[in-house]
Amino acid sequence: MSDAFWKLKSLAEMNQAEWESLCDGCALCCVQKLEDEDNGDIYFTDLACRLLDTASCRCSNYASRMKEVPDCLQLSASEPEMFRWLPASCAYRRLAEGKSLPEWHPLLTGDPESVHKAGISVRGKVVSETETDRWTVLRKL
Repeated sequence: MSDAFWKLKSLAEMNQAEWESLCDGCALCCVQKLEDEDNGDIYFTDLACRLLDTASCRCSNYASRMKEVPDCLQLSASEPEMFRWLPASCAYRRLAEGKSLPEWHPLLTGDPESVHKAGISVRGKVVSETETDRWTVLRKL
């Protein structure tokens, strides 16, 4: 990967490795979300997908996630409307909106733990949907 490729290429121009490296590992895309039908506001819950390893904030079966979890959010540069389901801190959403990466992003810090150190990730804040039938709203998007 070239240095600062995200500044030189659009999302659609990125290769697979570049695209995947944009993921900061926050896992907010892996929690259940609620949409207010009246105003379209989106809220994150503390209920995580059954495939999410809540300690590492990574999918336990990334390669087969779409088969195992049909509702899994598959991002594509050709479907930017899907980015509205992502937090404002997400690199995919930020770049699509013409913004820069946040200062704590692992591509800038060189540290994959920087997202957790910054308190952005769901580490320690969620429970797997396989472990409970109760949930609460974490925050509004």
